Amino acid sequence: MYVCVCFGITDKAIQRAAAEGVRDVAELTMRTGLGSNCGSCRDMATAILNDAHAPALLPLPILQAA
Repeated sequence: MYVCVCFGITDKAIQRAAAEGVRDVAELTMRTGLGSNCGSCRDMATAILNDAHAPALLPLPILQAA
């Protein structure tokens, strides 16, 4: 899905950047230009970066004991 239409940045590209160490939208903007034109993509890009860096919820300790 396109997140930044102005620069053609997709959610997959943001996830890939997160895997390469990008931690915030400011760095993502420096690398890709995302958010530097109209800025309407910044909230979605932030959510995608946060999801990419969120700790995995599974496996839960209870499920490991089952």
